[in-house]
Amino acid sequence: MARKIGEILIEKGVITEDQLQEALSIQAERPGRKIGEILIKQKYITESELKSALAEQFGLPFLPHIDISRIPEDAVNKIPINYARKNEVIPVEQRGNVVVIAISDPTNVSVVDDLQVLLGTTVIPVVATSGEISNAINNAYNRATNAAGEMIEDLEGEELGTVTSELEEGEPADLLDSVDEAPIIRLVNSLLFQAVKQNVSDIHIEPFEKDVSIRYRIDGVLHNILKIPRRFHSSVVSRVKIMAGLNIAEKRLPQDGRIRTKVAGKDVDIRVSTIPTIFGERVVMRILDRSSVLLGLEEIGLSGDKLEKFKKLLRRSNGIILVTGPTGSGKTTTLYAALNKINSEDKNIMTIEDPVEYQLKGISQIQVNPKINLTFAAGLRSILRQDPDVVLVGEIRDFETAEIAIQASLTGHLVFSTLHTNDAPSAVTRLIDMGVEPYLISSSLVAVLAQRLVRTICPHCKVEYEPTDAELREIGIKREDLKNGKLYRGQGCEYCMYTGYRGRTGIFELFIVSDRIRKMITQKKDASEIRKAAIEEGMSTLKEDGARKVIEGITTIEEVLRVTQEEVV
Repeated sequence: MARKIGEILIEKGVITEDQLQEALSIQAERPGRKIGEILIKQKYITESELKSALAEQFGLPFLPHIDISRIPEDAVNKIPINYARKNEVIPVEQRGNVVVIAISDPTNVSVVDDLQVLLGTTVIPVVATSGEISNAINNAYNRATNAAGEMIEDLEGEELGTVTSELEEGEPADLLDSVDEAPIIRLVNSLLFQAVKQNVSDIHIEPFEKDVSIRYRIDGVLHNILKIPRRFHSSVVSRVKIMAGLNIAEKRLPQDGRIRTKVAGKDVDIRVSTIPTIFGERVVMRILDRSSVLLGLEEIGLSGDKLEKFKKLLRRSNGIILVTGPTGSGKTTTLYAALNKINSEDKNIMTIEDPVEYQLKGISQIQVNPKINLTFAAGLRSILRQDPDVVLVGEIRDFETAEIAIQASLTGHLVFSTLHTNDAPSAVTRLIDMGVEPYLISSSLVAVLAQRLVRTICPHCKVEYEPTDAELREIGIKREDLKNGKLYRGQGCEYCMYTGYRGRTGIFELFIVSDRIRKMITQKKDASEIRKAAIEEGMSTLKEDGARKVIEGITTIEEVLRVTQEEVV
């Protein structure tokens, strides 16, 4: 008789007996739930640890990483993508007349039988995580993007065909399931698919005199991806505009639209912006993955003393908490993480945003619409008549919004908002510049969290190195602070597009308004004096937080200096 999964996990030292008993109690209350799912939900184990234990239970090998380059194309072509996705299965290797397949659920024995029939050969199963299989499926079934050159040849050799609308009511179709052979449609679908696969935040389509440049913004940095001949520009733009519901005949005025689609099983929102240039319309597509998991405060990069202080601030019943930083520095993600932390049935939380980027369960969200005069200020006034406990204002852009937000905080509401400033103390002078009275700021402002996003070192090509004294001096790290005298950087590999970085995290500066600083605000002291006082009271700067993450091997000196170079010393 096969050993139970709980026993295997205990033997491996992954969980304790108490943790298993707790999971069994939860299972007894909610019959039908698998013990492995409960342990993952309780954060006692990872999916990888569960799959490894399942593999051991069924006497199968466990494959922690799928090598995309070894996936047999002939075998993939015989398996429909919908079947592969539904059953979480993918061929990973061909050994003569035998095909090795990765499955996420070894209890699904019928899949092995099905694949032996489909492939007409012997099949050997191995166990892999759902994430690894999903990534492999997306790569294996990417029918066009890996052959960008071939697509351009198709464009050169074929008639462009008619660019038609495929917009339908109801659930959007998955771009990977599209069988449309029109070269322009395949090109645009392929660009979107590749962008989602590589966690791209923006796609830029930029016309120039002789060609059209297509660039992806990955982890905050633009990369050249493709150049297409100039004559195909209008067809590509027309295709994007049709998908976004824009007027394809209007090429002289800027337009904004939205595409909602599915890409490789992910529900994706794409904000489209077009603007006329001397060489034609320039298009930028902002990609928002609706299926992405909302991050917690710990996952965005807040840790240690800063995290504890920020959590304490969230328990307040009134006051204003501001998050500052340039565009694209993760301010909205931080505010959503904060709201998610305090979201409960006994609180009425309302937001006014431009745009509403992610839908938060249990929170009423309003989208700004200037066409009908629904501005931040007008929306905020209406929200205050809805008896809220907590209010999020997407951005304080003018005196009117600032004044209403401050009045709301003084009348018993906890207000969150964002400002565009270089550091946390500068938020005070920014509000004064808007026309807000210093005494109102000093009595309402609780704290300001300034932040930047830094790229994290790619785990696949991370190596140690010994930094020079000049490098350490530039970021303010002492050699004795280093672990074994070493720092880390990425060498560059296929996984990170040879950049040495994969993913991003935040660096933070938490400015808490003390009695001393309140006095300085009412005296109209400038930002540099307020900053100096805050540092004396224990505020660590953006650069210092970045330096700590460099020592921990999360990011690099170059990356921290890149995003903090304008910081006031």
